Amino acid sequence: TQLQRERQKVLGLVDNVQKNRFEIFKSLTLLRQLSLDPALVDTKHESVGSAKVDRLVSDLTEVIAVGHRALVFSQFTRYLSRVRKRLESEGIDYAYLDGRTRNREAAIAKFKEGEAPVFVISLKAGGVGLNLTEADYCFVLDPWWNPAVETQAVDRAHRIGQQNAVMVYRYVSVGTIEEKVMELKARKAALFSEVMDSDGALAGALTAEDIRGLFD
Repeated sequence: TQLQRERQKVLGLVDNVQKNRFEIFKSLTLLRQLSLDPALVDTKHESVGSAKVDRLVSDLTEVIAVGHRALVFSQFTRYLSRVRKRLESEGIDYAYLDGRTRNREAAIAKFKEGEAPVFVISLKAGGVGLNLTEADYCFVLDPWWNPAVETQAVDRAHRIGQQNAVMVYRYVSVGTIEEKVMELKARKAALFSEVMDSDGALAGALTAEDIRGLFD
């Protein structure tokens, strides 16, 4: 399976984390994508679908029906493309923003002015410079290595002027590398803030044992 192939590859590289960190990170990223939607890794899995998108549609339908507004975050823009297609098929209006969005202000205005109840945002694009207090729900579709990046994004709804409690949902796939990432973050929150760069690439202070632990 893809999991076993990548596991063997990573375990063969971890004795020299610094030298092989980009290859290791590439494999770990692939496994994280597999946790989101197998079709991101291989289009032959197109029919499998994404349990997270199913849950997201259910949750969004429920909160929108009673007047709430929501932010939806993912690191992976290819995954967000699939989320957008599903929202369109379900008739859920949304605004969209990633690092390549040309008319950023128009996307922001579409959400802030109430034209769309959902704002789909790449985690990196949502980290700074946004005040989105119109939202009172946040959905984080995939755990990021550095918890500070997630916090920065979710804080878009916590800015000055927010009148409501903000509900934050983080989706984690059971039995996948995502659970291991969450466990590692919980144990080493301070370390992650120090050793992960802005793109989430592995830095030198993350040990071979930490990486092996992702596959226990």
